[in-house]
Amino acid sequence: MRLLVITKTIHLQSKGNCDIIDITREVEEQVAGSKIRDGTATIFVVGSTAGITTIEYEPGLVADFKKLWERLAPQNLDYAHNERWHDGNGHAHIRASLLGASLILPMIGGRLALGTWQQVILVDFDNRPRSREVIVQITGE
Repeated sequence: MRLLVITKTIHLQSKGNCDIIDITREVEEQVAGSKIRDGTATIFVVGSTAGITTIEYEPGLVADFKKLWERLAPQNLDYAHNERWHDGNGHAHIRASLLGASLILPMIGGRLALGTWQQVILVDFDNRPRSREVIVQITGE
């Protein structure tokens, strides 16, 4: 048995302002192309104002998820980060740190072990559109 590690990159453009993007298909393509049958896929977004998780990607829940972030870390609060850098995205850094920048998913038989209604999403909390880089690191045999 030989352990393999394959690293792939996904590039995408976001709209910012709590843009929620379903990246399941892109991650699945990277996993399928790796030829690794059993192991894990680590999905990591580069940057400190975006996060990765799973959700049922349907309009009602996506809207609810956006509202949740406004309740947890409102955009219009006074953030020391904004006073120092004057970029208005202090809330985005707080939100991203709460959600987390990475997700580890099991792979079984060359496929992600996701539930029927479970999709992988990137949430861009920044206050402007961004080019985002997502690293998918596939480890297994």
